[in-house]
Amino acid sequence: QPPDQILLDQISASGNSEAQDNQAPLANVWMNLVEAAKNSKAADWKAEYDSSFLGVGKPNIFLYGSYYLAGHLHEKPLLDIRRSLLQFGLEASDSVAETEDHIAALFEVMRYLIAGEDVGVSNLTNQRVFFNDHIRPWYDDLCDAIDADPETHLYKAVSALTREFLAIESQSFDMV
Repeated sequence: QPPDQILLDQISASGNSEAQDNQAPLANVWMNLVEAAKNSKAADWKAEYDSSFLGVGKPNIFLYGSYYLAGHLHEKPLLDIRRSLLQFGLEASDSVAETEDHIAALFEVMRYLIAGEDVGVSNLTNQRVFFNDHIRPWYDDLCDAIDADPETHLYKAVSALTREFLAIESQSFDMV
């Protein structure tokens, strides 16, 4: 879902001179997102989200791992994710329209694996395996698609932040 105005205002307020002076790549892409949030309204983000990721018929950009890994939606990568979720005792909510291979759903699973209270499930090993199996193989392709789409502007800042953050995650998981 696109951000609401409250989230955009929170992102806008998070930029400070210390972050602006920081030359670290993650700080730089964060400040680009802060600027995008400051200079736009929630309606702009919704319009771009709808045209880029929903569209009429085939969207310009797919947010689903199956598309990038198998070339089609609802393919084997989705089944693999569902198997992983069952191992964690998780399943998709009936109230959620997106399938489990949607990038937002995968990030929500990672949040659970990081911050969940059940250490039998929420642990570094499961984080690493889930990330390497279900996010790492295709997130660059998604970011490339966003960056290449001439109609997408605001979400390029999200793409850059996603790419930088997940590159750091990849390096971190390579060390464990």
